[in-house]
This record gives sequence, structure tokens and C-alpha cells, in this order.
Amino acid sequence: MRHRKLASKLGRTSAHRKALYRNLVTSLFEHERIETTDAKAKALRRVADRIITLGKRGDLHARRQAMQSLRSREVAAKVFGELAERFRERPGGYTRVVKLRNRTGDAAAVSIIELVGPMESGKPAGKKAARKKATAKKAAEETKSKKAATKKTAAKKAAASEGEKKKSTRKKASKKSTAKE
Repeated sequence: MRHRKLASKLGRTSAHRKALYRNLVTSLFEHERIETTDAKAKALRRVADRIITLGKRGDLHARRQAMQSLRSREVAAKVFGELAERFRERPGGYTRVVKLRNRTGDAAAVSIIELVGPMESGKPAGKKAARKKATAKKAAEETKSKKAATKKTAAKKAAASEGEKKKSTRKKASKKSTAKE
């Protein structure tokens, strides 16, 4: 019975499963997004989150522990440098699993596992959030420019109407003066 066992065996021996996790996690950190089966993605999520936590710790012992699971020194440098800084404020949940489709050959559920973006003021700021922020900023600038333009046109209209009033009063005054003469 497998009561209270967290990890799935994925139909492999322990050595094969360990090698699979090492390959997957190295590829994930190298490319920041990989496509794999749903079961492998869910199992990989635990391993990847632990390694990023080690990267955030950043000491020599953490680096040696991470190198047990990583296959490349360049990827380890990326984890302890760029990724540790990116996830400095995030308390956990560094990966996201998105289900895609069933594979054609064997009907296995295929998912994408990817690293999430950094947090800004309590909310994750991925590409979508950055796009929203940029469009909001653009919209704010447009409304400011529209308000300024409407103020300018209102000022021009007011000036023009005052000029017309002056002209009309001049005309009336000139008509009155010609009438008096």
C-alpha cells in the first residue's frame, strides 16, 4: 500500500526517476518553460521549487545540494544569480503547470511547466501583468493628453468667442457712431 506517499514512481526505478528529475529540472531552468506529461510536470514542480529555495539561500552548502540535482554549472549559476534575485520576495510557488492537450500517439495528458514572473506589490508580474501595466500607463497618458487638448481647445474657443464679442461690440459701436453722425 502506498498510504501517505507523496511522490509518484512514474513507472521507473529510483535511479531512473532521479536521472529523469535531474534532466527535467536542468532543462526547466535553462529554458524557463518545457512541455512534458502532466504527471512528470507535477512531480517536477516539487524538485524545482526546492532548488530555487536553495538558490535564494545562496550559501556554499545550498550550492552543493543544488548541484546534486542539476547537470550543468551554467544552470546552477543562473539559479543562484538571476533566478534567486527574481524570486527574492516570493515566498514559494515558483512554477506554474498549464494543461495543454492529450498527446496524439498515446493520449497522455501534456502540460507546460514554466517559471512564474516576479511579484510586484503582492501580485505576480508576468508578461500579461506587465502588458496590463503598460496599457494602463498608456491610457493614462492618453487621457492626460486629451484633457490638455480639450483645455487648449476650450481656451481657444473662449479666446475666439471673446474676440468675436469684441468685434461685435466694435461693429455695434461703429454702427451707433455712424448712426449718430
